[in-house]
This record gives sequence, C-alpha cells and structure tokens, in this order.
Amino acid sequence: MTLLTLALNAQEKKKKINIIYSGEYNQNEEKYPGASIFSRDDRQVQFEHEGIDLWCDLAVFYQKENLLKAFGNVFLQQGDTLQMNSEYLEYDGNTKLAIAIENVVLQNPDATLTTDTLYFDRNIQEAYYNSFGTVKDSSNVLTSKEGRYYLIPKKCKFITNVKIDNPEYDLHSLRLDYYTTTKHAYMFGPSTIIGEDYTIYCERGFYKTEEEEGYFVKNSRVDYNNRIINGDSLYFNQLKNFASATNNIKITDTVNKGIVKGHYAEVFKEKDSVFITKRAVAVNLVEQDSIYIHGDTLMVTGKPENRIIRAFREARFYKSDLSGKCDSIHSNQKTGVTQLITRPILWSGETQMTGDSINLLSNPETEKLDSLRVWDNAFVIQKDSLSKNGYNQIKGKELLGYFEENELRVVDIIKNAESIYYTRNDNNDLIGIDKHVSGNIQFTLENSEIQDISYFINPDAVLYPEAELPENARKLRGFVWYGDEMIRTKDDIFDADDNNVELVKIRGIDNPIDIEAEEEEYRKALDTEGATLPPRESVPPPSKVSDSIRTDAKETSDSLIVKDSLRDRIAPTDKTKDSLTLPPPGEKTDSILQPADSTGIRDTLTPAVPLHDSIPEVKTDSIAPVRETDSILPEKKEVPPAPKETPAGTGR
Repeated sequence: MTLLTLALNAQEKKKKINIIYSGEYNQNEEKYPGASIFSRDDRQVQFEHEGIDLWCDLAVFYQKENLLKAFGNVFLQQGDTLQMNSEYLEYDGNTKLAIAIENVVLQNPDATLTTDTLYFDRNIQEAYYNSFGTVKDSSNVLTSKEGRYYLIPKKCKFITNVKIDNPEYDLHSLRLDYYTTTKHAYMFGPSTIIGEDYTIYCERGFYKTEEEEGYFVKNSRVDYNNRIINGDSLYFNQLKNFASATNNIKITDTVNKGIVKGHYAEVFKEKDSVFITKRAVAVNLVEQDSIYIHGDTLMVTGKPENRIIRAFREARFYKSDLSGKCDSIHSNQKTGVTQLITRPILWSGETQMTGDSINLLSNPETEKLDSLRVWDNAFVIQKDSLSKNGYNQIKGKELLGYFEENELRVVDIIKNAESIYYTRNDNNDLIGIDKHVSGNIQFTLENSEIQDISYFINPDAVLYPEAELPENARKLRGFVWYGDEMIRTKDDIFDADDNNVELVKIRGIDNPIDIEAEEEEYRKALDTEGATLPPRESVPPPSKVSDSIRTDAKETSDSLIVKDSLRDRIAPTDKTKDSLTLPPPGEKTDSILQPADSTGIRDTLTPAVPLHDSIPEVKTDSIAPVRETDSILPEKKEVPPAPKETPAGTGR
C-alpha cells in the first residue's frame, strides 16, 4: 500500500459522519435503499462530524454517500461558539454543506439568527437565507428578505427590505452590511434612518449603531433641528448634537424658509447655530424678492423666532433694487435690523451711498424694508448720465432713507448738508452746475434716479455755468466713486477666489472586509492542498426545495413519541458535555472561530473638522454588485420523505 493510498484513506476516514448514539434502528430498502433509519428512544439520536455534534429525533443516514437527513427537534453544535436548532436538517459530510428548515435558530455569542430556511457552508463558515430572516444582538434587531451571515469575520450581509430596529431609531436600507462585534452598519442604495428628532437619507453610508454616529455620501440629506442639510458628504453625531457637510451644501430653514449654501458647514444643535464657508451665501425671501448675503464665513444662530445672520470678511449682499458691500454684516430677523459694518457701500440702482456705518431696518412681521440710516460722513453720489465726468453729489453728517414697497423713495441728509447737482431743462439741456449749502437736504428718487431736491435751514446756493466751474471744484470733499465695484447681479457678490474655490475630494466608504475576495483566496488555498470546494450555484427558492420536506417532517414529528425535552435527555460524554452551553460573555475560548479584527479601521472615524483635509477620492463605482446567484449549496434533488416510525428492528 503506497503512502498516497494511506493518505487518501486517512482523508476519507476523516470525512465520514460518525454515529455517537443510534437509538432504535430500522431499514426500508424499498423506499430508502442503502439508508439506515435511526429514531430516538429515551435519548435523541446523535452524530458527529469534524467538529460538529448533531442531535435529532429521527435520522435517515446514507453512510456510503456520507449524507444525513435529520428530522424533529434538530440541534447542531459547532465547538463552543455555534448552536443551531431546526425541525429538519440535511447535511452532506463530503462537502460540509447543510440546509436547515422550519423554525431555524442559529446562535453564537454575538447574535441570534432566526429564519424559515437556512443554508450553511461549514467550509467558509457562511449561513444564507432568502425567505426572510432576523438577526438579533445586544443592541439591534435586523430583518431582511435575503441575508448572509459570515461567522468568521462576524459580518452579516442583508439584501432587500432591510430594517434595523433600535430603541432610539429605525433604519431602512436596500442593502446593508453589519458587523456583530462593533455594531457598525454599511448602507448601499436608498437608505433612511429615523430617530426621535432627526431623519437621515443616503445612498451610501456608514453608521455606528450604538453611538448614533455616521458618515454619508451620494445624495445624502439630514433633517435636523428645523433644518434640512444636503451635501456631497455628511457627518452626523447624535450624542454630540453635531452635524457637518462638505461640498455643494444646501441648508434649508424649514421655519423661516431661508437657505444657506456653501462647500463646508457645521451644525450645532444645542447652540442652534450653523457655520458655513467656501462660497457661502444666505438667501432669504423678502416680498417675493430674494436677498443674497455673502461673506468668507457665514454664521446663522438663534432659535427660529430669533435668527441672526452674520457674514464676516468681504461681506456683500444683493437684492434686485438694492446691493452693498462692507467688511461684515449683522442681520437680526427678530428686530429687523441689518448692520453694514466697516467701510460700507450701498447702491440703490445707480445711486451710491457711503458712511462710517449703515443700518437697514425692515418690518419683522412683513419683512418689508422700512428705512435705512447712515451714521457719520453720509455721502450720496449718482453719475450724471448726460455728461462725461459729471456726478450729482449730496453729503452731510447723517442720512435717513425711507422705503415704499421695498424701493428707496425719500432721503434726508441731516446736518452740514452740501450738494453739487447738474441742473437741466425739460429738453435735458444743461443749464448749469448748482452748488448748495444748507442745514438739511431732502431728495426723492424714482426708479432709483434722483428727482426733486429740497433745501432746509439757511440754504445758500450758486448756479455756475459749466465753463465757469473748474474740474477740481466739481467734487465735494471726501468724494470716492466705486462704480467699478457695483454689485449688479447676484453672481457679483462672489469674487474670483470664491468662483475658483477648489472642492475637496470626498472620502469614500470602503467596506473593511471584501468577502468575495477572501472566499476566492480560500478556494485557491484548498486547490493547492488538493482539496475541492463545490461551485457556488444558484440556491433554489425555499418553496421548491422544502415543500415536500416540510410535509414529511411534520408527519414524522407527529408520529414520534417525544418522551422528554431535548436538552434534559442528552447524556453528554466527556467529549461533549462542556460543549452544550455557550461561554459567558467576554470569556476567551479556544474555538476555531477566531474572528479577524475586521472593523478596526472604521473605529477611527471621527468628525474631522475640517472633514475635507487629505481625503482620498470617493470610489462608489468600486462597490461590488449583489450577485443574485450566490449560493452555498450545489443544486440538490428533492429530498425523499422521511419514514414513519415502525416497530424496532435490529437494535444498535
């Protein structure tokens, strides 16, 4: 006998299913040729095969084919880490493939899986169902139509109608990967998380289910604290009451109907505040007209009834008939006061207004503009449209302006008023250049053009023919024309730096374990060792596989006299008595199922601020598609019906 023959014989012997306790023995060559039929007496029938023990009420055992069919109160135990109950189980000792049917419960220290039909591949420690199943652990209850449970990496892959029930929220997804050790979930396709005071939607996301902390990309959205947050990438932390967004952000105030846009934002729930930068703009509706406020940085703070908008550094705003710029803007929606702070410039049509500071006042109830005030060094300039270098000018200590239907109509210049005005007749011919000094000046505007001017308190005027007034006398002291900086459209509030802002590359969400790649490596290793693994063929629907099995199993169970409960009647041997119960939580065992640290790289996910620093490009196209034909069992013929119990034959 050669060494090769000895090795093959040893391997064959190793693969055989062993009978530990046979109970009562029968044969039925007509119906089950070549099979031995074992049924329980005062103990259940027991088998063993390469690390698993199996108990049942009745078994049909094809010893030559190394195939076992177990009926009634089936209990399978693998080491100290896995137990499975069912009403029927078919096990192939050559391929180590099993199918369990009816009231299936698979347990390990991390989770419990229940379903109607379960396929189990011991070679790769994978369980599969496609007739709805539930996985329950210490934190969550997960359900889906189809699922795979990878016992070694302790990962579940759920497909179709996926739901997580958590005391704090519900999660729904098209497809979801879940790690039972870390309680981390990876979402694929349309997914929604609904908490007590938040709702999250995404089409690719990662969520720490215990901490309520996640990262979401691809059409992501968070409804949070009276705000809707949209962006290419969102981060959310419920425990810290914090959310952030990166790239193409839109935050909508659902109460005040305001909108804030930009490319990086942070939302703080407890402070009721939003911070946004990178081409940031706040948009509010005022009497069917939108007002746009921009700054290098925007902050929106306060409760809905007391919102305050602040724009910092190079602040600008635009409205169809009013625009301006300054160093910073402070707008209080409760008081209706908008302050233009440090070097403010205001334009109403072609009319320019400047001063040390400018306030715009609106009615808080109607949100209509009511008035404006320029504090100190008020200066009004309007270019004379019919002359080459002529400017109408009015200046004084302060300015008061009054709006009608959101248009500036009347302006009062108070104290130390002066003016230069190009006077024309009805044919628009120039009569002369009028220089006036008085205590106060009032003028009216129509379509943003200066119309009538009135002078009060000791007016003194001189009308100069154009030729008699030199160029250097045609401008009042402090004259500066900012016509080249005038904001004429909403796009003018952004400068070149804003328009050329470089969007960061969004970090993708890579699943820490590529199961398909691992299985392929495992198959190659088996081939190298001379072993074989059955091809992954299509798993037939449970209805086609198990209808006859269910009927026969029920008839078999009804015909058996179950004397005592399963666990009470097992007389464990020294080999098995310590394997019938799971170890206490946290106790280290010598089980062959030692999981890899599969999710360590995800534990480092934090709400990096800014989130966008050094983030690699998203790779959403690299997500492996779900294969509908994945299987853990080769196609089987219909399982023959189990025999009804007959009088005991030759005992064993």
